[in-house]
Amino acid sequence: MIAIVKYNAGNIRSVKNALDRLNVESKLTDDPEELAAAEKVIFPGVGEAKSAMNYLNERKLDEVLISLKQPFLGICLGMQLMCSYSEERDTKCLGIFEEKVKKFPPKGLVPHMGWNDFTAINGPLFQNIEKEENMYFVHSYYVEVGRDTIGETEYLIPFASALQKNNFYGVQFHPEKSADSGRKLIENFLKI
Repeated sequence: MIAIVKYNAGNIRSVKNALDRLNVESKLTDDPEELAAAEKVIFPGVGEAKSAMNYLNERKLDEVLISLKQPFLGICLGMQLMCSYSEERDTKCLGIFEEKVKKFPPKGLVPHMGWNDFTAINGPLFQNIEKEENMYFVHSYYVEVGRDTIGETEYLIPFASALQKNNFYGVQFHPEKSADSGRKLIENFLKI
Protein backbone atom coordinates (compact mmCIF):
# COMPACT_ATOMS: atom_id res chain seq x y z
CA MET A 1 0.00 0.00 0.00
CA ILE A 2 1.18 3.54 -0.84
CA ALA A 3 0.65 6.04 1.98
CA ILE A 4 -0.12 9.65 1.05
CA VAL A 5 0.80 11.99 3.89
CA LYS A 6 -2.25 13.90 5.12
CA TYR A 7 -1.25 17.28 6.51
CA ASN A 8 -2.26 20.92 6.42
CA ALA A 9 -1.85 21.35 2.66
CA GLY A 10 -4.02 21.35 -0.42
CA ASN A 11 -4.05 19.34 -3.63
CA ILE A 12 -3.51 16.02 -1.86
CA ARG A 13 -6.55 14.40 -3.47
CA SER A 14 -5.10 14.80 -6.99
CA VAL A 15 -2.22 12.47 -6.07
CA LYS A 16 -4.72 9.87 -4.83
CA ASN A 17 -6.62 10.21 -8.12
CA ALA A 18 -3.41 9.73 -10.14
CA LEU A 19 -2.62 6.52 -8.24
CA ASP A 20 -6.22 5.33 -8.69
CA ARG A 21 -5.84 5.80 -12.47
CA LEU A 22 -2.77 3.51 -12.30
CA ASN A 23 -4.77 0.93 -10.26
CA VAL A 24 -2.42 1.37 -7.30
CA GLU A 25 -3.80 0.94 -3.79
CA SER A 26 -3.20 4.04 -1.68
CA LYS A 27 -4.40 5.62 1.52
CA LEU A 28 -4.45 9.22 2.71
CA THR A 29 -3.20 9.16 6.32
CA ASP A 30 -1.54 11.08 9.13
CA ASP A 31 -1.26 7.95 11.29
CA PRO A 32 2.44 7.37 12.18
CA GLU A 33 2.05 3.58 12.24
CA GLU A 34 0.42 3.47 8.81
CA LEU A 35 3.15 5.71 7.39
CA ALA A 36 5.89 3.55 8.88
CA ALA A 37 4.29 0.33 7.57
CA ALA A 38 3.60 1.57 4.02
CA GLU A 39 5.47 0.13 1.07
CA LYS A 40 6.13 3.66 -0.21
CA VAL A 41 5.20 7.15 0.97
CA ILE A 42 4.19 10.20 -1.08
CA PHE A 43 4.33 13.66 0.54
CA PRO A 44 2.39 16.03 -1.76
CA GLY A 45 1.03 19.47 -1.22
CA VAL A 46 0.19 22.99 -2.22
CA GLY A 47 0.21 25.48 0.59
CA GLU A 48 2.29 27.48 3.01
CA ALA A 49 5.43 26.16 4.72
CA LYS A 50 4.96 27.41 8.31
CA SER A 51 1.41 26.11 8.87
CA ALA A 52 2.24 22.79 7.17
CA MET A 53 5.33 22.30 9.38
CA ASN A 54 3.30 23.22 12.48
CA TYR A 55 0.80 20.46 11.60
CA LEU A 56 3.63 17.93 11.16
CA ASN A 57 5.37 18.98 14.39
CA GLU A 58 2.21 18.96 16.51
CA ARG A 59 1.44 15.38 15.47
CA LYS A 60 5.09 14.22 15.69
CA LEU A 61 4.93 13.38 11.98
CA ASP A 62 8.21 15.24 11.47
CA GLU A 63 10.02 12.55 13.48
CA VAL A 64 8.25 9.74 11.63
CA LEU A 65 8.93 11.12 8.15
CA ILE A 66 12.67 11.65 8.60
CA SER A 67 13.05 8.11 9.99
CA LEU A 68 11.40 6.30 7.07
CA LYS A 69 13.50 3.75 5.15
CA GLN A 70 11.10 2.98 2.28
CA PRO A 71 11.01 5.02 -0.95
CA PHE A 72 9.62 8.48 -0.16
CA LEU A 73 8.55 11.10 -2.72
CA GLY A 74 7.90 14.75 -1.85
CA ILE A 75 5.93 16.81 -4.39
CA CYS A 76 6.01 20.65 -4.60
CA LEU A 77 5.51 21.89 -1.00
CA GLY A 78 6.30 18.32 0.11
CA MET A 79 9.77 18.60 -1.46
CA GLN A 80 10.33 22.08 -0.02
CA LEU A 81 9.49 20.86 3.49
CA MET A 82 12.10 18.11 3.09
CA CYS A 83 14.78 20.82 2.86
CA SER A 84 16.59 22.42 5.81
CA TYR A 85 14.92 25.83 5.81
CA SER A 86 12.35 27.91 3.92
CA GLU A 87 12.28 31.69 3.61
CA GLU A 88 8.50 31.38 3.57
CA ARG A 89 7.63 32.76 7.00
CA ASP A 90 11.13 31.87 8.31
CA THR A 91 10.42 28.13 8.60
CA LYS A 92 12.70 25.39 9.90
CA CYS A 93 11.90 22.34 7.79
CA LEU A 94 12.61 18.60 8.07
CA GLY A 95 16.30 18.79 7.12
CA ILE A 96 16.39 15.66 4.96
CA PHE A 97 18.08 17.72 2.24
CA GLU A 98 20.66 20.43 3.05
CA GLU A 99 19.28 22.78 0.43
CA LYS A 100 17.35 25.91 1.36
CA VAL A 101 14.07 27.22 -0.08
CA LYS A 102 14.10 30.82 -1.29
CA LYS A 103 11.58 33.23 -2.80
CA PHE A 104 11.95 33.88 -6.51
CA PRO A 105 13.50 37.28 -7.24
CA PRO A 106 10.96 39.98 -8.18
CA LYS A 107 12.26 40.29 -11.74
CA GLY A 108 9.59 38.35 -13.60
CA LEU A 109 6.18 36.78 -13.26
CA VAL A 110 5.81 34.99 -9.94
CA PRO A 111 4.53 32.44 -9.25
CA HIS A 112 6.21 30.23 -11.82
CA MET A 113 3.09 28.63 -13.22
CA GLY A 114 2.81 26.41 -16.26
CA TRP A 115 4.81 23.91 -18.26
CA ASN A 116 8.60 23.81 -18.23
CA ASP A 117 11.35 21.38 -19.17
CA PHE A 118 14.75 20.54 -17.66
CA THR A 119 18.29 21.70 -18.25
CA ALA A 120 19.56 18.52 -16.54
CA ILE A 121 18.05 15.31 -15.16
CA ASN A 122 19.56 12.21 -13.59
CA GLY A 123 18.53 9.12 -11.64
CA PRO A 124 15.79 6.47 -11.55
CA LEU A 125 12.87 8.91 -11.31
CA PHE A 126 13.69 10.10 -14.84
CA GLN A 127 13.96 6.69 -16.53
CA ASN A 128 12.55 7.07 -20.09
CA ILE A 129 11.93 10.81 -19.59
CA GLU A 130 13.81 13.28 -21.79
CA LYS A 131 15.00 16.79 -20.82
CA GLU A 132 12.69 18.22 -23.47
CA GLU A 133 9.60 16.71 -21.82
CA ASN A 134 7.53 19.23 -19.89
CA MET A 135 6.18 19.02 -16.36
CA TYR A 136 3.63 21.30 -14.73
CA PHE A 137 4.93 23.79 -12.14
CA VAL A 138 3.18 26.21 -9.81
CA HIS A 139 5.36 27.78 -7.09
CA SER A 140 6.63 31.11 -5.75
CA TYR A 141 9.55 29.60 -3.81
CA TYR A 142 12.35 27.50 -5.23
CA VAL A 143 15.04 25.15 -3.93
CA GLU A 144 18.65 26.10 -4.53
CA VAL A 145 20.70 23.83 -6.76
CA GLY A 146 22.92 21.75 -4.46
CA ARG A 147 24.56 18.41 -3.84
CA ASP A 148 21.26 16.48 -3.84
CA THR A 149 19.98 17.96 -7.12
CA ILE A 150 18.99 15.36 -9.74
CA GLY A 151 16.81 17.66 -11.86
CA GLU A 152 17.46 21.27 -12.78
CA THR A 153 15.08 23.75 -14.44
CA GLU A 154 15.41 27.40 -15.30
CA TYR A 155 12.81 30.07 -14.59
CA LEU A 156 14.29 33.50 -13.87
CA ILE A 157 17.22 31.56 -12.34
CA PRO A 158 18.33 27.90 -12.37
CA PHE A 159 16.69 25.94 -9.54
CA ALA A 160 16.49 22.35 -8.30
CA SER A 161 13.39 20.79 -9.82
CA ALA A 162 14.23 17.36 -8.35
CA LEU A 163 16.28 16.13 -5.39
CA GLN A 164 17.41 12.72 -4.16
CA LYS A 165 19.26 11.48 -1.10
CA ASN A 166 19.20 7.78 -0.20
CA ASN A 167 15.51 6.69 -0.20
CA PHE A 168 14.22 10.28 -0.29
CA TYR A 169 13.14 11.88 -3.58
CA GLY A 170 11.57 15.27 -4.19
CA VAL A 171 10.13 17.06 -7.22
CA GLN A 172 9.11 20.71 -7.43
CA PHE A 173 6.64 20.09 -10.26
CA HIS A 174 3.34 18.22 -10.07
CA PRO A 175 3.67 14.83 -11.79
CA GLU A 176 0.01 14.12 -11.04
CA LYS A 177 -0.89 17.10 -13.29
CA SER A 178 1.84 16.55 -15.92
CA ALA A 179 0.10 14.25 -18.42
CA ASP A 180 2.17 11.37 -19.86
CA SER A 181 5.53 12.66 -18.55
CA GLY A 182 4.16 12.87 -15.02
CA ARG A 183 2.58 9.43 -15.27
CA LYS A 184 5.96 8.00 -16.31
CA LEU A 185 7.63 9.64 -13.32
CA ILE A 186 5.05 8.24 -10.88
CA GLU A 187 5.45 4.79 -12.44
CA ASN A 188 9.24 5.10 -12.08
CA PHE A 189 8.83 5.95 -8.39
CA LEU A 190 6.55 2.96 -7.88
CA LYS A 191 9.29 0.69 -9.33
CA ILE A 192 11.99 1.92 -6.92
